[in-house]
Amino acid sequence: MPAAGRRRHWFIVIFESDTRAGRRFDVWLLIAIVASVLVVMLDSVQSISIRFGTLFDVLEWGFTLAFTAEYIARLATVERPLRYARSFFGIIDLLSVLPTYLAFFFPELHALIDIRVLRLLRTFRILKLVAYVNEYKYLAAALRDSRRKIFVFLSAVLMIAITVSTLMYVIEGPENGFTSIPTSVYWGIAAMTTVGFGDIVPKTDLGRALASMLMLLGWSILAVPTGIVTAEMTRRNVPLPGRTCPSCAAGHHLPRARFCHECGNALPSADEAA
Repeated sequence: MPAAGRRRHWFIVIFESDTRAGRRFDVWLLIAIVASVLVVMLDSVQSISIRFGTLFDVLEWGFTLAFTAEYIARLATVERPLRYARSFFGIIDLLSVLPTYLAFFFPELHALIDIRVLRLLRTFRILKLVAYVNEYKYLAAALRDSRRKIFVFLSAVLMIAITVSTLMYVIEGPENGFTSIPTSVYWGIAAMTTVGFGDIVPKTDLGRALASMLMLLGWSILAVPTGIVTAEMTRRNVPLPGRTCPSCAAGHHLPRARFCHECGNALPSADEAA
């Protein structure tokens, strides 16, 4: 964050959401992101594209110019523009506008890649939503803190799937579609997640009984990762990026914090910050 001046003011408006101007900026940006993704989705429907193609092109260029201005403003207001440009959200911001310019300035790309692929890359804009909703960051922090528990859980699930799938390969055999252990593992994962595509199904009574047990097990394990993440969110006081000090604009304060960890001034309550 810049130390003072107009850059600091615009930094608070663009990157923070505790001021009225900052909230308005975020709201309008969210509306623009959702609307731009909706335009891309509608433009992929041939009957709608034929009828409103010109309107979609105008809207797309309007969104592209708006997001380009936003990207330039972000680079201009941070202390280290290159660091932001190389960050996750900096790359997402660039990818959200780059395809339109590539298709316009380099028509020869049409011979190398279908233009529809470039147009679909605009859906990267939906990832920009993550940066403007604090709950996403709250959930991401909980997932990060519980990643080892989730990894152990997924490893256990994978071992169960491999064991049961190997048994199914022995019981059913290639004549019933279980041509190899990897194919059986594919079936086991589909059965455990209760997807059940139906392209491979057990034919023997023992195989059906084992499949029934695996599907019931799949239902029982659905709640485990949810419980792990929920317990982590409850146990830890994850800093909320949106709760910003009104004096120095420092963020990432704990929900129970009453004073700023940078300047020591009193913080607004959680209800006031919301």
